Amino acid sequence: MKLKHIILTAIRGLKSQLTRSALTILGIVIGIAAIIIIMSLGEGAQKLIIDQVSGLGPETVTLRPGKDDTDITSALYAQSLTKNDVEALKRKQNVPNLASISPSLVVSDPIEYRGDAFRAMVIGGNVEFFAEVLNIVVADGDLYTREDIEQQARVIVIGDTLKTDIFGHERAVGEFVQIKGHQFKIVGVFADSPTVGALEINKIAFLPYTSAQTYITGTNYYNELMIRADSPENVEKMAYDITLTMRDQHDIDFDEDDDFNVQTQEDVIARIETIINVFTAFLVAVVAISLVVGGIGIMNIMLVSVSERTKEIGLRKALGARSKDILRQFLTEAIILTGIGGVIGIVVGTAVSALAAVVLAQTVAENWTFTFPILGAVLGVGVSVAVGLIFGIYPANEASKKSPIEALRYE
Repeated sequence: MKLKHIILTAIRGLKSQLTRSALTILGIVIGIAAIIIIMSLGEGAQKLIIDQVSGLGPETVTLRPGKDDTDITSALYAQSLTKNDVEALKRKQNVPNLASISPSLVVSDPIEYRGDAFRAMVIGGNVEFFAEVLNIVVADGDLYTREDIEQQARVIVIGDTLKTDIFGHERAVGEFVQIKGHQFKIVGVFADSPTVGALEINKIAFLPYTSAQTYITGTNYYNELMIRADSPENVEKMAYDITLTMRDQHDIDFDEDDDFNVQTQEDVIARIETIINVFTAFLVAVVAISLVVGGIGIMNIMLVSVSERTKEIGLRKALGARSKDILRQFLTEAIILTGIGGVIGIVVGTAVSALAAVVLAQTVAENWTFTFPILGAVLGVGVSVAVGLIFGIYPANEASKKSPIEALRYE
C-alpha cells in the first residue's frame, strides 16, 4: 500500500471521530505551548539582563572581596579592599592597562528630609566614573568632583525618581538631606535613566566614598572596586595583572586561594546565560511530563479506536490489506494527531508569549522584547511526532495482529 493512500486513510479515520481526536491532542497542545512560552520568556529575560549588564561596557572589570563572587552579603562586610590596594593598582608598573578606578561602598542608612525617611540605594563612590561608565547625564546641577572626594565634601547627587519622592516638583539642587545625622548638600540630579544591571539609576544616590567612610560607615575599606581598561582588547590582560597585584598586596602564597575575585563583563554574561539556560531546561523538563501524560492518553484513545474499528480492520484484511498496512495506518494516525497538536501548541504558545512580552514591557521593563524560540519550535514538533510514534506503536501493533475472520465476527 502506497504512503499516500496510508495517509489519506489515516486522515479519513481521524475525521470520522473529530471530537475525540481534538480532545486526544489537548494534552500535547498544552505541553508544547508551555514549552514555547517558557523558552520564549527565558530568552527574553536573558536578553534583557545581558543588555543591562552590558551597559557597564566591555572594558569594565569588577574587583570584590571574598573567594566566592556569589556571596554578596559576605562581600559587603569583608575588609580586604583598602586604599593601599587602590594605590597599588594605580601604579603603571603593576597594571599598565588601567585607565581609571573607583572604589565604592554601600550605605545602608536611609536618606532623611524634614523628618521623613526615604529608602534608596546610597553608594559612596566616584560619581564622574559611574556617570561615564553608565552613560548617565545630569538634568539639574552638576556632579561632584575629584576635589570633593579628596576633601571629604558632604555633597550628594540623586536620581530622578528619588528627587520626585523627596521634593515633588520643587527644585532639589541646593537643598540639604540627612544621612545618619549628617547634612549633605544636593549638587546634582540625574536625568531619567534606564536600569543598568542591579542599579536602578532613578532611585540611586551617590556621595564621595571618603565622605561615606568618614561620616557614615566609619570604615577604611571598600565593598567593591570598579576598574576600566584602556581598551576592550586589554581587559583579560588587565584582569590578570590585577590578580597578580592583589595576591602580592595580600601576601597570598602560590598554593593559597585568592581572598578576592575579579570579574570581567564576559564572565558575568556567561554566568547569567548558564543560570537562565539551566533554569529554563529544568522548567521544560517539568513541562515534558505533561507530554508523557498526553502520550498515554493518545495510546489509550488509539486502543479504544482499534477496538471500535475491529470490523473495519477485518474487512480490509479480507480485501487484501497486509498486517504491516494496518500497522502503518494506525501509526500514521497517531503521528498525524500529535503532529497537529504540536503545530497548534506552537501557535498558541507563540501568541501567549507575544502577549506576555507586551504586558511585561508595560509593567516590568519597557525594553522587554518578544523572542520566538526557534529551538523550542523545532523541539516541539520533534517531540510531538516522537510521542505519536512511541505511544502509537502498541495500539497499531495490536490492530495489525487481528485475524480477519475473528475481526469480521466481532460484535
